[in-house]
Amino acid sequence: MGQKLIISTATVILLITGVLLGYVLSQLVLGFLPLNLFTFLGTFSLIVIFGTLYYVLFWEFRRQQSPSSRPSSSSGSKPQPQSDERIPDDSLKNKLISLLSGDISTAERLVEQAKQDFPGMPENWYWEKTIADLERDRR
Repeated sequence: MGQKLIISTATVILLITGVLLGYVLSQLVLGFLPLNLFTFLGTFSLIVIFGTLYYVLFWEFRRQQSPSSRPSSSSGSKPQPQSDERIPDDSLKNKLISLLSGDISTAERLVEQAKQDFPGMPENWYWEKTIADLERDRR
């Protein structure tokens, strides 16, 4: 409920700010509004508010679309539980396979090795751990 309220409130404020910004800019361009410090600061503040809200909404929508698609940066951290922990995320599979230049068998072998070394973890954790280990070893 909280995220929906934030999104809807930010959307309403974004729409109002956009309409105000459009009106002020059109009046400046048509010459009905003189360009002075007051109008400059007002227009600048509308642009900042508009840009900030746009960024926040974009970030919030992005976060809702893929809450667990990013692999963890530290291999020792505990992963967030998933609805089905036995099926790895396709983006993790694709990332590991691309790091190995398309070698699927090596990717599966490395994940199986991680499963033997760290039993009882969720499936995505093994893929994330393998990716993190491979990236760390390449540095």
